[in-house]
Amino acid sequence: MRGFILVLLATLSLAAQAIDTEAAFTDPTLQARYDHLIHELRCVQCQNQSIADSPVGLASDLRREVKELIGRGSTDVEIERFMTDRYGDFVLYDPPLTPRTYLLWGAPVLLLMLTLGIAARVIVRRSKAPLESEPEDPA
Repeated sequence: MRGFILVLLATLSLAAQAIDTEAAFTDPTLQARYDHLIHELRCVQCQNQSIADSPVGLASDLRREVKELIGRGSTDVEIERFMTDRYGDFVLYDPPLTPRTYLLWGAPVLLLMLTLGIAARVIVRRSKAPLESEPEDPA
């Protein structure tokens, strides 16, 4: 019973650190921009979550920064540029195709080609190998 209570309290304490749930703007257009941007920017600490979904402090700071930049009248492009200047292309879920990101974009294709090449080579070798004869039954 004591363990259950501790787990319950730990779970509730996580909710206390939850992501901001109140609207950032009263204007629906600005709120829509804000929501879009915080879902398009990756938390550099969590790495696999957007700053909208991340409960860590850095993501909270980034959400606050996005809110301030929108409040100052910055465009989405300016906000993304500000974030990439500070954190690099990694902060974007859809990084631009530049010489620095060629490997990032090309790695899946290269790995697929390598895998298909290895599979083809194994298949060709096995098809050329002589068939093993089954031992004859002396009965």
